[in-house]
Amino acid sequence: MDVSFLGGPQPQRGLGVVAPFDFALDRELWRWVPDEISLHLTRTPFVPVEVSLDLARLVSEHETLGEAVRALGAAEPEVLAYACTSGSFVGGIAGERAMCEAMRRSGALPSLTTSGALLEALTELGARRIALVTPYTQSVTESLEEYLAEAGIAVTGRAYLGLTRHIWKVPYRDVAEMARAAVGGTADALFISCTNLPTYDVIPQLEAELRIPVISANQVTMWAALRRLGTRAVGPYQALLDPAARRQWPLPDEGLRPGQGLPELPEGQEGWA
Repeated sequence: MDVSFLGGPQPQRGLGVVAPFDFALDRELWRWVPDEISLHLTRTPFVPVEVSLDLARLVSEHETLGEAVRALGAAEPEVLAYACTSGSFVGGIAGERAMCEAMRRSGALPSLTTSGALLEALTELGARRIALVTPYTQSVTESLEEYLAEAGIAVTGRAYLGLTRHIWKVPYRDVAEMARAAVGGTADALFISCTNLPTYDVIPQLEAELRIPVISANQVTMWAALRRLGTRAVGPYQALLDPAARRQWPLPDEGLRPGQGLPELPEGQEGWA
């Protein structure tokens, strides 16, 4: 059969993604990506360490990043993204900027990290007070709060699971319960941390219930990377991706606080605060 009339394939535009060795949500990243963009993923080398601050430091070493970026270079991406929240906040704002510079040196391309994309998204939303949900231990969660405080972002409430492995297996139900526990009357937005925590389908449901923008690690990574490619992330009813969706809620400092009046849940699970 002659298929030459199809004329394809169409020119491919690539987005290079460096993920930790235990990343298990490749398909979730693809759900935010429009058809004309292809993801090129590579992983950092395996190390026998559970999720912790030590692991965050190991998977974000500049030499490790440089090797991963050079491996991605064969696919000729146009933008590079480091898809790990803890690995990009563990060194603070200076450490995150140094990671971006290390990737730029190795790949000669625009580069970003999940934690840098988080601050970019909060600026886009005008959010200075956020509720925080993480699957991490207390020490890793506190390190994220320190990173946010350095950027002038206040954490008004938090919930964390205390996990050190198998984070990708956490069901949406648990994510939603943590979100309800974390959100109080003064949060401008909710951030769900960790690129290995599934969030795509739960975001619009939580926004409808909590009446504030809900952003997640994978979402902000793809949103920021695709903006650098001059295109938009795909995601129905997600306020970060659709400015029109934000107009359904009062802006910060106007009227009732987002989430005001939500019932409080008992602190029945380890790490809820």
